[in-house]
Amino acid sequence: MAYLRAEGIKKVYQEDKVQTPALRGIDFKMEQAEFTALFGPSGSGKTTLLNILGGLDRPTEGKVFLGDKNLTRMREGELSSLRLFKIGFVFQSYNLIPVLTALENVEYVLLLQRLPRKERSDRARKLLEELGLGELVNKRPTEMSGGEQQRVAVARAIVHYPELVLADEPTANLDSNTARELMELMKKLNQEKGISFLFSTHDPMVMAQARRLVEIRDGQIANEQIR
Repeated sequence: MAYLRAEGIKKVYQEDKVQTPALRGIDFKMEQAEFTALFGPSGSGKTTLLNILGGLDRPTEGKVFLGDKNLTRMREGELSSLRLFKIGFVFQSYNLIPVLTALENVEYVLLLQRLPRKERSDRARKLLEELGLGELVNKRPTEMSGGEQQRVAVARAIVHYPELVLADEPTANLDSNTARELMELMKKLNQEKGISFLFSTHDPMVMAQARRLVEIRDGQIANEQIR
């Protein structure tokens, strides 16, 4: 049984009396420790699917399973707990907390998990140093470059040892060298820690790094390629 499964996922947005279908019946499976990219034109449904798979949004129809958990039957509190302990998110806009330092941003997930202060600090500091970000420990987001902010966001996404990381256009705001370094970092985490990564992307470099490509077009899976 696949680790992450989506069955018959449909998503329809309604404004006034106008219905706009975003996903039109998607079946998707992903095993543990995959390094997979969703690609396709803008408006094809990539981000919508990513948000539904991560429990940030609910489908209009269909089911999503993470392991033996049916996300579509879970209450909001249960989904929040699942995301807190099982899933890491990397957003295109970084979503770092402006008033917190890099260390405090990375610690934040562990704070929500109610880990003791010293354990939080030690784990976050060690991870930042492992990722070559030790010099950013006391810097706030406004004192960092876009690439530095995104790498701190990756550290925050993995500090709680999630099973799955969902990354929405993670290289969109980065120059090519920084984007390449970020992808190498995530590939290393995938290989060494067994974390599953699922990206949505337009970036040919990200697609080249992925071991599996899934094309989404008009809210449906149009093609798939495993390398």
